[in-house]
Amino acid sequence: MELKGKKILIGISASIAAYKTITLVRLLIKAGAEVKVIMTPSSETFVSALVLSTLSKNHVYTGLAVGNNWENHVMLGRWADLFIIVPASCNTIAKMANGLCDNMLLAVYLSATCKVWVAPAMDEDMWEHATTKRNLALLASYGNRILDVGDGELASGLVGKGRVAEPEELFTQIRAELAHKDNTLNGKKVLITAGPTYENIDPVRFIGNFSSGKMGIAIAEAFYNRGAEVNLVLGPSKEPVPGGINVINVRSAQQMYDACMALFPDTDMAVMSAAVADFRPKTLAEEKIKKQDDEGMTIELVRNPDILKACGAIKSDKQLLVGFALETNNEEENALGKLKRKNADMIVLNSLNDEKAGFGTDTNKVTIFEKNGTIHRWPLRSKSELGVQLADLMIEKINESK
Repeated sequence: MELKGKKILIGISASIAAYKTITLVRLLIKAGAEVKVIMTPSSETFVSALVLSTLSKNHVYTGLAVGNNWENHVMLGRWADLFIIVPASCNTIAKMANGLCDNMLLAVYLSATCKVWVAPAMDEDMWEHATTKRNLALLASYGNRILDVGDGELASGLVGKGRVAEPEELFTQIRAELAHKDNTLNGKKVLITAGPTYENIDPVRFIGNFSSGKMGIAIAEAFYNRGAEVNLVLGPSKEPVPGGINVINVRSAQQMYDACMALFPDTDMAVMSAAVADFRPKTLAEEKIKKQDDEGMTIELVRNPDILKACGAIKSDKQLLVGFALETNNEEENALGKLKRKNADMIVLNSLNDEKAGFGTDTNKVTIFEKNGTIHRWPLRSKSELGVQLADLMIEKINESK
């Protein structure tokens, strides 16, 4: 079991999202981890200590004392390999940032010597409030890791940011942190492209797409966690990139092409997951183009360099090259055609017709075609999980070629 021997402490604060910790505990226990749970007094309104105790097979801590016996908060903070507060309510985040200590969870946090992760959960207005931003920045400055929130339906009925990360996503991140520091890819170099490219029209306008870069960053993280030296060529993206990954920031397709051509010859494995613009304006206006009354505007486009095809043309037998194909019609036919034309070893197909897959989402659904005819159909799951699976598949293939 991949987390066997790992000790994980879960802190639960008062949020409707507390029910998700039940699934997280089950996943961690199934993976072999030892799990202990701390609950704030108010969190018991939302989830049962009995349920969590039964699933974790450990006593659940709900107060600083049980009867006349003191609960050793110092011991817990030293026992764990990782302490994750999930969900972390706005109130608990504020108390942590400002050093308050009026419950067991906060006492453990203030005495913890292990890594501490914070998984916020709150309504969008609270999430966007300047005070919350300040508190989160303070927590990050103390060395804590602040996990991303999701975007979707909230308990208030509104739709927006503030959803706590899904338990499967949290499990994947915990596994990436603790499970496989196994140096499988020590000495190997991996090249990843991610995000969109922006092709300027004039100083204030550009041609672009809705790619967030999440999928490529997840793949880069998966390879980094297997011990590889990872170069991530990243188009314009607001997504955070884990430390340790070498990021080459670019804007245009030409810049991405130049970076990849410099890096690819010395690369063992490459994944071209960026949404690269196929075309760019032939002429770049030096000044902002002014609107003319009752007149339209025609922009002449020229082709951008084909990064995947260029890498395929110089690929050696010892290199493994994977491309992505985002399709809206004749998906499999188009993906197989791309696999052959670009001389790639695999093509990862995802479709904009699949709900909760594609640009900007936290999940994806893919079909992978290998040049030997093997097909892998992977159902909808988090992009972090897919990144780990793709890395594992590529490691398997490069080992077969030895």
